[in-house]
Amino acid sequence: MKALCWQGKHDVQYDTVPDPTIEHGRDAIVRVSACAICGSDLHLFDGFMPEMHKGDILGHEFMGEVVEVGRDNTALKVGDRVVVPFTITCGECDQCRVGNFSVCERTNRNASMAAKMFGHTTAGLFGYTHLTGGYAGGQAEYVRVPFADTTHIKVPDGVSDEQVLFLGDILPTGWQAAAQCEIKPTDTVAIWGAGPVGLMTVLSAILQGARQVICIDRVPERLAMAAQAGALTINFDEQSVVECLNEMTQGKGPEKCIDAVGLEAHAAGSFDAIYDRAKQAVGAETDRPHVLREMIYVCRPGGVLSIPGVYGGVVDKIPFGASMNKGLTWRMGQTHVRRWTDDLLARIVEGEIDPSFIITHTAPLAEGPELYKTFRDKHDGCVKVVLKP
Repeated sequence: MKALCWQGKHDVQYDTVPDPTIEHGRDAIVRVSACAICGSDLHLFDGFMPEMHKGDILGHEFMGEVVEVGRDNTALKVGDRVVVPFTITCGECDQCRVGNFSVCERTNRNASMAAKMFGHTTAGLFGYTHLTGGYAGGQAEYVRVPFADTTHIKVPDGVSDEQVLFLGDILPTGWQAAAQCEIKPTDTVAIWGAGPVGLMTVLSAILQGARQVICIDRVPERLAMAAQAGALTINFDEQSVVECLNEMTQGKGPEKCIDAVGLEAHAAGSFDAIYDRAKQAVGAETDRPHVLREMIYVCRPGGVLSIPGVYGGVVDKIPFGASMNKGLTWRMGQTHVRRWTDDLLARIVEGEIDPSFIITHTAPLAEGPELYKTFRDKHDGCVKVVLKP
């Protein structure tokens, strides 16, 4: 079969690889009908995540048709149409039982490696670093889905791939980012990043009842989408984020701040930006935490910082004293996808949500390597790429 494979920093290739096979009774094989390039994939493309191996199949946002089922998998049958969550879940461990699916205790087959890095294991993830299991991803013609009896979302008739594809990652990620804020009707929610996750977060914060949603970015096409979704916008290349947020909140600051950017944050020529890039260049810092610093500074005392943006390693110069003395609450983590998807799927079917509005580029899988660059560089108005194997 054909797949997009990581061959090194800035090197994704459309390769021929062996077809997946059933390895365990709970497995299923899915023929991929649609997959997407996610912002988290760019962290791999740009070489920021450790334990990537040459030839790893990329992609963690995908869906398709079940074509083979393991002998112990009674939840699925051949012909079922499914979205596959990026978090692989056993459904039986202590964490799965309480809905903490992204820290499933059983699905990371490299759990000891993860524990050395993080202190404890995380769940297995598709198409990502070997710290999260090294599972083959979904930017491919076929995928083996382990623990498929619990790692799937069945798709009803009458909805398109484009309407439900993002249930596997960015839609529940945006929803969880907003839910972690426990939004009140009087709240201003400030969201850094108008990429796919940021846009889903804007939509989610509005649906969860925020009085005012403000989105911060510098790409005009993305800011226009955020405005269409109902947010006020700040272009940080042209305006002072601190001054604008103070003006929009009468000097009080937003009650809730959301980092939908993660470890590759940009800043408008500030000392912080130069400092972070210099430390990255010499290996003294792995992630760029500019957004975290700015959120701590502007957030209203007693507020909440929600962090769906992915961080992979070590950050520096975090004003933790300011966070402590302002009494800020931090909530973060990979998304507990299945905690949210029943509700979100119902909202899609009922017409309340249509996540497909963010798709700007649809192309065959073979064009994936070039579209990684287009998406990374934000060329051609690129906001979200969907690939068709």
